[in-house]
Amino acid sequence: MSNYLSIAAVTAALQKIIQENIQIDVPGARATTVRPDNSSSNLLEVGVNIFLYQVTPNPAWRNADLHTRRPKGDLIKHGQAGLDLHYLMTFYGNEQELEPQRLLGSTVRALVDQPVLTPETIRATLASPNLAYLADATLEEQVQLVKFIPSTITTEDLSRIWSIFFQTPYSLSLAYQGTAVLIQGNKPGRSPLPVRQHQFYVSSQRPWIEQVIQQGGPYQPLTRGSTLIIRGKQLQSESIMVQIGEALVTPQTVNDTQIILDLAALTATEAAALRAGMQTLQVVHFENARGVRRKVASSNVVPFVLCPIVIGETLEQISPLQTEDHQSYACDVTVTVDSSVAPEQQVLLLLNRLSQQQSTSYIFTAHRRDNTTNSLTFAVQAIASGEYLARVQIDGAESPLTVDDREHYCGPKLIIAA
Repeated sequence: MSNYLSIAAVTAALQKIIQENIQIDVPGARATTVRPDNSSSNLLEVGVNIFLYQVTPNPAWRNADLHTRRPKGDLIKHGQAGLDLHYLMTFYGNEQELEPQRLLGSTVRALVDQPVLTPETIRATLASPNLAYLADATLEEQVQLVKFIPSTITTEDLSRIWSIFFQTPYSLSLAYQGTAVLIQGNKPGRSPLPVRQHQFYVSSQRPWIEQVIQQGGPYQPLTRGSTLIIRGKQLQSESIMVQIGEALVTPQTVNDTQIILDLAALTATEAAALRAGMQTLQVVHFENARGVRRKVASSNVVPFVLCPIVIGETLEQISPLQTEDHQSYACDVTVTVDSSVAPEQQVLLLLNRLSQQQSTSYIFTAHRRDNTTNSLTFAVQAIASGEYLARVQIDGAESPLTVDDREHYCGPKLIIAA
C-alpha cells in the first residue's frame, strides 16, 4: 500500500511525463504545478500547468475496506482509503502560433502513450534531488497501478472551476483523472493465530428458554439476592451453565424443563462478573473432551434486567453543604451498590422529596469512573433542603426502594439539612 506522500508523488510523476514530451514538441515549454491564478507570479509564458483541484472516493475501492475492525472496535488490519485525483491542465503560450493547442495535443499524446504510472516511472521521478521531500513515498508498492484517463467535464463544470480563481482570465484547459491512489493507515492491527484443528459438533438437543421468572413473584425486581426459575425444553446436559451478560454461572438445580439459579449462592468470582442493567440470558451446554471444555450448544437469548441494590439506609455526603441563596444547596454524595459498575455504564441518581406539601424530583449523573467499582459519586447541585428517597439507575435498571409497615416508601434516603 501507499503512504500519505503518494498523492504528491502522483502529481510529480505526471509533471515529469508531460515535461519530457512538451519540451521536445514546443521548445522552451515547462510543466508546473501551481494554482492557475498564480501563474503570472511564476512567469509561466509557454507551458502546461497541472493543478489538483479535487479528490473524490474511488467507487471501486469504497467498500473494499469495511471490515477493518472487530465488533468491539479492535483493529484487525490496516485501514485504507481509495481516492481519485482530478487534475485541471491549463495551457499557455502564443495564441498566434497556436502554442496552447500544440501543448494540448502533446500532453494528450503523452498520456495516451503512457496512461499508467509504472514502478520504473515512479522510481525515476522520486530519484530527482529536487524531490527529496518525496523520498519516503511508497506509491510503487500499492497493489493497483495509477491510471490517467480524460475526465468528462461540461462547459458549465469548467466555468464553475474557473470561477473560484479571482480575476483570472480563462485559458485553454483539459481535465484528467488519476485513478486510484490507495492511502494506507499506520495504526497497527492485531492478527490472531490460525486455527490449528477443526472440530465440528452436531447437537439435536438444543436448549430452548420459554420463560424466566423470579421465585418471589413475576413482578418483583431481579437483584443479586433473587432466585431465578428458567423454564423451557431440553435444558439438561452433562455440563451446563447459564450466561448472564459476560458472566458464566453454575445453576444449583437442573432438569429437562426447569433450571433453578440462586444468585445469592454464586461464588465470589461468578458474582463479581455480574453487571447491573439490561443484559442477555442464555443456557449453554458444554462437553468435556480430553480434559478441555468446549461449547456444543446454546439456547435462544432472552432479555434480563439485573437491578442494583443501594447499600445503607442513608447516602453519605463527602463534601460540606454549599449554598448561595440559603434556599438551594450543593454537595458531593457517595452511593455504594451491591454490584460492580463498569466505566462505560451510564449511572444516574434519582431523588424524590419526601414531603406532603411539595413533590420535587431531581436527576444527577455520576462522576466519570476510570475503573470498575461499586462506589459511585454524584455532584448534587441546586437542591432544596429536606429528605429525599434515593434510587440509582444503571443502564436503565433502577434500584428498588424499601417500604415500611404501612407499605410506604421509606428508604434509602438523602438528607439535605439547612
